[in-house]
Amino acid sequence: MSLVRPEQIEQYQREGYFILESVIPDKALEALQEECMRHVERHDREMEAKGVTTQGITHYKKRYFISNRSADSPIMTEFLFSDLMAEICRATLGDNAYLFNEQYVVKAADTDSKFAWHQDSGYVGHYHRAYLSCWCALDDMSIENGTVYILPYQRDGRDSTDEIIRHEVEARTNDKVGYHGDDPGEPAIVPAGSIVVFSSRTFHRSGANMTDHYRRCYLAQYSAEPIMNRDGSELWGRAEPILVDGARV
Repeated sequence: MSLVRPEQIEQYQREGYFILESVIPDKALEALQEECMRHVERHDREMEAKGVTTQGITHYKKRYFISNRSADSPIMTEFLFSDLMAEICRATLGDNAYLFNEQYVVKAADTDSKFAWHQDSGYVGHYHRAYLSCWCALDDMSIENGTVYILPYQRDGRDSTDEIIRHEVEARTNDKVGYHGDDPGEPAIVPAGSIVVFSSRTFHRSGANMTDHYRRCYLAQYSAEPIMNRDGSELWGRAEPILVDGARV
């Protein structure tokens, strides 16, 4: 039986997302949780050594965006190139898929840890073929701990689902903001081990963590073709194949 059902593929095309509940195996989930905290602790030490409290969109002891650390982690690499992720890529991107980016996104227990409405494509900054974001919940997600909210295509006011909206940088947080409407979106209330699958064109945000515990997710992103920089001279992100002509690499 296929993991991704035909109605979920149709929802992805119509609304820009779907949800797979409790699909990450327990052993892999526990390993990713442990790796996450190892990298949070390392990131704290790096920021302390530099004497900074803000590094891009990371804010010390509040929220963390820890990108592309899988090279020194067999645990992360095994998950990123697993049968599970290959099947999601095949269902959404087609027969060819490349790892484009990966990062831990962690919210500490802090009321100032929200993240603004944006398209992931807005952070690339120039036109490219839409890519895939797999938001992997490492904890049980709730409104209270700042889960992700998804804005379905038909509610975001765009003329085309392929349109990349111009994003503005919010000075205080360095967040890029691309939606200013009053639609609250759909919160992903899912157990740990679930994956929220959405397009890089899909608007999403997350609330503040109002609990006493970390809220952790692992974001794995894949593209159907290598994504280049604006002038096409070099790769914008990564381009490591997971599928070639339908076969897992």
